[in-house]
Amino acid sequence: MKKLNIVNMLFLLLLPLLGACSKDEIIFDSELPRFETRPGYMLIEAIVPQSTSANDKIYIIGDFNGGMEAVGDPRWELEKAYDTDVKWGIYLNPADFINGKTLADGYTFYNSEQGVELTLEGTPAIHTDAPALGERLNVLLYRWKDSTLTPPSEIVHDGYAIYVIDHSGYDELALYAWGEAEIFGGWPGIKPTGKVEINGEVYKYFDTGAANEGLNVNLIFNNNGGGEQLDDYNVTLDQDYYLEITSAGVVEYNPSVSHDGYTIFINDLSGWDELYLYMWGTVNDLNGTWPGMAPTGTQIINGVTYKYFDLGAANCDGTLEEHVILNNGNGTQFDEVVVFNLDRNVYIELTPTGATEIDPDNYTPGGTVTPDPTPNPDPTPDPTPGEESEYRILVENQTGWGELWIYSWGGNMEIFGGWPGMSANETVEIDGVRYEVFMIKASGQSANLIFHNNAGTQYDALTLTMDKDYTIVAYPDKAELK
Repeated sequence: MKKLNIVNMLFLLLLPLLGACSKDEIIFDSELPRFETRPGYMLIEAIVPQSTSANDKIYIIGDFNGGMEAVGDPRWELEKAYDTDVKWGIYLNPADFINGKTLADGYTFYNSEQGVELTLEGTPAIHTDAPALGERLNVLLYRWKDSTLTPPSEIVHDGYAIYVIDHSGYDELALYAWGEAEIFGGWPGIKPTGKVEINGEVYKYFDTGAANEGLNVNLIFNNNGGGEQLDDYNVTLDQDYYLEITSAGVVEYNPSVSHDGYTIFINDLSGWDELYLYMWGTVNDLNGTWPGMAPTGTQIINGVTYKYFDLGAANCDGTLEEHVILNNGNGTQFDEVVVFNLDRNVYIELTPTGATEIDPDNYTPGGTVTPDPTPNPDPTPDPTPGEESEYRILVENQTGWGELWIYSWGGNMEIFGGWPGMSANETVEIDGVRYEVFMIKASGQSANLIFHNNAGTQYDALTLTMDKDYTIVAYPDKAELK
């Protein structure tokens, strides 16, 4: 039975009256500004396809800069935002435009690794919107077309193949093998035989040779002899292998799933016997009445096994604003885990205490669990030298959270008070930068800071000696001294 209290019921009754204004108030994370505007420059912030790697090189091309001739020119290369892989930006100086052309004459984007930009329908994408000087424009990119891909139907493999989802970050990838034979020759081995797209995923593949079938070998992925390599991965060449490689190592990858529309991926650490996804909003009971739909299937991404819910291509045109409720179908639920227009894939960590949206490329499972509000102090607390003085911690808040709180544990757990700690005392602007100010009294203790939003999202920030003022930049997943 759906667990809704009377306040929720009244809110649902008011939805038709509130819908028009609430939709205007919602700003999705991918739409948030990630770059500062510059006088005299146009700023384009591109929301890139999910398949984009942080190491890809992306260029804006069009008649205004010579089209493909602009590829390789740093003036036309996009920069990835510091705190997300979804947003890339570029500053354009109209003085660099050629032949009297402007952005209104049409432009698109080219990924050196994955090809030119396409629409959802697979046709070449052309944009004509342009920001004014000193302003920004968000541009949504749907997918890439890799002109180097070979259709699976045209590939004739030599023996079994090693298929690789490459998130290594290497400029060049090579594969060496040793064991019963050096099947790829001496170090550093061979470069990929080719690339292929299977169910929307791009794989680099290495043919292992029919003469080597049945051999047991150890695979070493490396940056083509440039000094970086991954640990050995043992295989017997009696089948094709699907692997994912990152800077941390090699993991088995289940062959790509063909998804129906956008997808919600859940790393389910809840311990629930069952998991359901319910949606309400523009369309109530979308994909099922309470408790909603069961998982469509499971998929391994970056070594994490996710349960996933396909949202349906017919629902994913960006017009439906839906509220997501995860529940166990038996009285436990987390309301409005995410509210969005079914216009992107969403990744969520689900624990017994809550559900948090995550970045799958920068994620440590279990990293969002709320700590014990009263953790045990250190067995040997730091000494308290001298008298207390008042210090300021200035925080440039780039988290995107509604609130920022600081809690500390260590030599003196009460510097910021008991859990949840303290929010800012005031805000100030210094050299055009807005800071949240936290005033504390301390006397040189070591404090381990936890930044959180007092709503289930948190991370271990910094360990500081509280004997001076500090200036800090707080990102969604880390904090740095400024």
